[in-house]
Amino acid sequence: MKLLAAFFKLIRWPNLVFIALTQLLFYYCIIIPVFKEATPFVFADKKILLLLILSSVLIAAAGYIINDYFDINIDLVNKPQQNVVDSIMSRRWAMFWHMFLSMTGIVMGFYVDFISGHFLLGISNVICVVLLFVYSLTFKKRMLIGNIIISALTAWVVMVMGLYVMIDFVLKMGESSTSVTRIMRLTILYTAFAFIISLIREVIKDMEDIEGDRRYGCRTMPIVWGINSSKVFTAVWLIVLITSLVVVQVYVLLFGWWWSAVYVLLLIVLPLLWILRKLRIANEQADFHYLSSLIKLVMLTGICSMIFFKLYL
Repeated sequence: MKLLAAFFKLIRWPNLVFIALTQLLFYYCIIIPVFKEATPFVFADKKILLLLILSSVLIAAAGYIINDYFDINIDLVNKPQQNVVDSIMSRRWAMFWHMFLSMTGIVMGFYVDFISGHFLLGISNVICVVLLFVYSLTFKKRMLIGNIIISALTAWVVMVMGLYVMIDFVLKMGESSTSVTRIMRLTILYTAFAFIISLIREVIKDMEDIEGDRRYGCRTMPIVWGINSSKVFTAVWLIVLITSLVVVQVYVLLFGWWWSAVYVLLLIVLPLLWILRKLRIANEQADFHYLSSLIKLVMLTGICSMIFFKLYL
């Protein structure tokens, strides 16, 4: 039981649930309402939807394992109580599970492509596995590039759903439609939200982990630029995100979506304003950990806002 609990801790099971929830909500709350009765061909068979989501979850789990595999020494400084690799699970078994989950996710992706008749998921899954491995090996220790990779992969969780539907519809219908255009806009909206808020969180996590990163020669933004400059960088992106969300809500109100606007303002915008305020006075590791956890909660409320498209479309 101890080993099983350690395995689920290693693969960050709450984050995997979040990934699955994101893709399920995008399908049931956006794709189905937009296309209404004309459910996209690619997801007419629910097995394809299930395999797509499962492949995303498996590759993410493999990414968490390889990240901890290469981060053993750094984590002994930053998170001494959370180490699994080399304390509960051997490095050899950790690498085995990384390879097994990665290969299973890739095979699932190509199987989905084979059934649907186009090749987006398999190739993209290979790219994701390679990026996660190289990120954990080297890019994580470099300024900004590692943050951008993780933010892009987080955004890809949303984008892959929209792209798969749009490509399938256009290829099989031979033309685009207003439904495809709406899916494209909503995909861009949630992809941008996921990318920006993930970038903000990644930089804050670097500020939280600065001691261990510095000891082992990492060149993250807080180490290269300093904490204050990193705060400014993060604050700028917070302001961009808050402003964008307010502008979108003004547009949404033109359609009378009052409950949606109230939800976003109370559960996304106000918490982001609170984070912006607390960021200014944050100095200790515990302060940055608090902000990182709060941003994760805002990511959840942001994704759950998809429910309003189910209600209003």
